[in-house]
Amino acid sequence: MGVDDDAGKDFLPKKKKSFIADEKRRKNITPGSLMKAIIRPGKGTEKPVESDQVIFHCTTRTVDGVIVESTRLEHGGKGNPIKNVLGKSKMILGFCEGIPTMLMGEVAMFKMKPELHYGEVDCPIVVSEDFPKHDELHFEIELIDFFKVKVISEDLGVVKQTITEGQGWESPREPYEVKLWVSAKSSDGKLIQSHTQGEPFFFTFGKAEVPKGLEMGIGTMSRGEKAIIYVSSLHLTQSPFMPEAEGYEEVQFEVELVHFIQVRDMLGDGRLIKRRIVDGRGDFPMDCPLHDSLLRVHYKGMLIDEERTVFYDTKVDNNGHPLEFSSGEGLVPEGLEMCVRLMLPGEIALVTCPPDYAYDKFPRPAKVPEGAHVKWEIELLGFEMPKDWTGLDFKSIMDEADKIKNTGNRLFKEGKFELAKAKYEKVLREFNHVNPQDDDEGKIYLNTRNSLHLNVAACYHKMGECRKSIEACNKVLDTNPSHIKALYRRGVAYMSAGDFDEARSDFKMMISMDKSSEPDATAALTKLRQKEQEIKRKDLKQFKGLFDKKPGEISEVGIDSIEPKSVEEKHNSEKANSDADEPEKVANHKIEAEINSNTAPMGLFARLWPSGKRFIRALGLQKCSIL
Repeated sequence: MGVDDDAGKDFLPKKKKSFIADEKRRKNITPGSLMKAIIRPGKGTEKPVESDQVIFHCTTRTVDGVIVESTRLEHGGKGNPIKNVLGKSKMILGFCEGIPTMLMGEVAMFKMKPELHYGEVDCPIVVSEDFPKHDELHFEIELIDFFKVKVISEDLGVVKQTITEGQGWESPREPYEVKLWVSAKSSDGKLIQSHTQGEPFFFTFGKAEVPKGLEMGIGTMSRGEKAIIYVSSLHLTQSPFMPEAEGYEEVQFEVELVHFIQVRDMLGDGRLIKRRIVDGRGDFPMDCPLHDSLLRVHYKGMLIDEERTVFYDTKVDNNGHPLEFSSGEGLVPEGLEMCVRLMLPGEIALVTCPPDYAYDKFPRPAKVPEGAHVKWEIELLGFEMPKDWTGLDFKSIMDEADKIKNTGNRLFKEGKFELAKAKYEKVLREFNHVNPQDDDEGKIYLNTRNSLHLNVAACYHKMGECRKSIEACNKVLDTNPSHIKALYRRGVAYMSAGDFDEARSDFKMMISMDKSSEPDATAALTKLRQKEQEIKRKDLKQFKGLFDKKPGEISEVGIDSIEPKSVEEKHNSEKANSDADEPEKVANHKIEAEINSNTAPMGLFARLWPSGKRFIRALGLQKCSIL
């Protein structure tokens, strides 16, 4: 070997190059343990760095010159070079430190002590038992090529080399429709499949129409990008594009992403689908009306029937004028608004919508039958974002807050509690940046903020989320423990959640804090007492006769054992519930003594047998858990 006179040198990389191997492994590098001699100089000045894929031939010899293994055909190898990603692939320590010192085309000889190759303790590369891993070895390396890659799969079975950068940052995903030029070659350069002429190859993302590894790589590309995607055999699944995928260790796909059509499964179950027909202006989703905005759209509504019946067209039925509406206010069907929020100005989209997101919960046009699936062709002409509160004076901010709050109140009255809650929470978020300048402004600010928190609590209560309703009330009571309305709202939420002691405490607190609230609190306590009595009646019926059996016999107790109410009892119960829905209209002074009591009367079963609860639990009768 013609080695340059000055080429052989003791190689101990400086600490700044420790990005390839971690510090724990680098402790094995000692003076003389890794030596490098340049056999053939490389070209240029660039050297491989972390995240580069390096392609190299390697021949391993003993110090006597005996070849142990090689990738080269002339030395008994298969002729396929090694491909590793620096910092990602499992490599011997000598390669981790030596290859980053090489230039393109360089041939070098690395002399390594055992601790620098396969003799390293906990070496990530396993070799056969007859491999001389405890001997000093020589590694002849030819660095064929290196380039930056993106690792797609954790096992490094799919990596991508970008040739030409694309436009934008959006990438295809399921169930997008994709058009591309693509060819497939084996690792030795043999052409397997090609689609680079005529019409671009078309496929639907997520439908297994191309090999899985190829699809994973395409899912990282942007429009117009050119790339080479290296896919190992593990990720080469059979597909219409490549029916025969077996027998290849690796396939290189040369891809140019021509175009893709955004198709979004809005609900994740395939029922509400938005398909982009014409691209809009700007970048998705930054330039979409994600926040509540004033929207201007043209749309045509069609039934999904054989005739494709058109039931409404703004260009015909609205005298050519677009539809203008504010999002977040329930003014259009939910499915239509969801899709428009993800459109760009100028975009045209085709939306297929199920009835529960179309007109089952919204006033139906005359031509739309009940339970009908519909299709909308929507064009977003433009939108106006809500006014920015930055720089506004206090009065202007409060005026804007009142407008949004009044919209929330309207939505609440219409039974659209989720939308109403969103309006109240929007103002509360903006309030974080409001700074009152004097006591009067501070009082207005505090009263408005408390009112919004209590409105949120009311929404949560209507939605059946009592715990969240309690949390919203606590945000008021933390700063004002005597706030009567907050105590009442929280007491009602506690009562609905079955926390009767906490509810009773809040209602009594109302009376002690403000005598004018006594009628409301008394009515609420009446409702509370009725709920407790109703639960006790159910308990007595459920466990009646439980212990009347002979010794050794256990009655089967369950919900089914509860006898149905008599007509009169059912009527009285419904009347009591109805009367208590508006406690401010009810005042029952006859039960004042019991309201003032701090403890509820014990149930009959509890009085007769206080230890019965522990006994039932010991028996493991899950149906008796109500005890």
